[in-house]
Amino acid sequence: MAGQVLAGLGMGSTLSVGALLAADISGSDAWSGMAATMSTLGAAAAAIPLATLAGRRGRSPALATGATLAATGALLSIVAAQTRFFPLLLVGLVLIGVGTAVNLQSRFAATDLSEPTTRGRDLSLVVWATTVGAVAGPNLIGPGDQFGQALGLVPLAGPFLFTVAAQLLAAVLYLVGLHPDPLAIAAELGKTAAATVGRVVAVANPAGVRTGLIAIALSHATMVAVMAMTPVHLTSHGATLVIVGFTISLHIAGMYALSPVFGILSDRLGRVSTIFIGQSLLAASLFMTWFGAESEGWVMAGLIFLGLGWSASTVAGSALIAESADPATRTRTQGRADLLMSASGAIGGALAGVVLALIGYAGLSAVTLTLVAIVVVSTTLFAQRQRRRALTP
Repeated sequence: MAGQVLAGLGMGSTLSVGALLAADISGSDAWSGMAATMSTLGAAAAAIPLATLAGRRGRSPALATGATLAATGALLSIVAAQTRFFPLLLVGLVLIGVGTAVNLQSRFAATDLSEPTTRGRDLSLVVWATTVGAVAGPNLIGPGDQFGQALGLVPLAGPFLFTVAAQLLAAVLYLVGLHPDPLAIAAELGKTAAATVGRVVAVANPAGVRTGLIAIALSHATMVAVMAMTPVHLTSHGATLVIVGFTISLHIAGMYALSPVFGILSDRLGRVSTIFIGQSLLAASLFMTWFGAESEGWVMAGLIFLGLGWSASTVAGSALIAESADPATRTRTQGRADLLMSASGAIGGALAGVVLALIGYAGLSAVTLTLVAIVVVSTTLFAQRQRRRALTP
């Protein structure tokens, strides 16, 4: 949780500044979107390598390595700003994106030593900790810029100093705080339990893994597609930047603030039931933004529900993956889940722009309901399979 707070403090400000810096150095606003694109690619590219490192060496070195790479990326971004070398900025943003991969892996790290009855809660608390950094981070842009200029840096370079400091502190925290390593302890406990009873204790459930993957990937694609196009839609309809910023802030609060509630629900009601709750919230959100596309109030409400639906589906889906994966390849499965989640978000965001241009914001909301339907169908089939398995002698 502490690592998530530190990561959020650094990431929350630099991604916004990265878009401004990309436009400034390149000389064109058309390149501003490369900040989010490159950081997303960095998160996707790092997912499996970090998971493989965790499987071989433990969570501590994997998370610390990712945080150090993110700090290196922030440092390269400062150099790029000083030298006005755009390709170096893109490399820096890719490495900063590795910090997102660390955030995603952290939620699985929280489940390494969890009891089955509290796995969802433990995972959700780590997700919730992101709220602190996500809210506080953007408020550091101004002070960071002033601090950087006081040190002789060019405008927009200063906020990256906070990312360097926060990610290095997070790396130290992971190396010191995660000792002994939770993943190593979990492996030893598994071997001991298996030797005691003479059989494998944890049984893999490939169907559970597939269902969890579909839930988190398509829920993330749904969230990114609508969220990314909302500022464009609102400003084109005359909304002020204050309204846009407030709407996105409420959306982010919906994503993270209530995640412990959904974690507890997934423990008590079950992963499947909580995924259904998440899809219901996502569907309600899309109906609000579909039929209320011309109303700022309905769009704002829709974005809140969009965040809540993403939170419920991501927490429950991730818990389902953690408990369904083969213990021998669990970290690799978790890495694939993070890769799929990041890639789905990138694809969803890219296609959303095309759909918005063709059929508008209301049409985008209507089309995105298809993704919700796919999750509902796949989860229903999994639930039916589990019931049949339970009834089989």
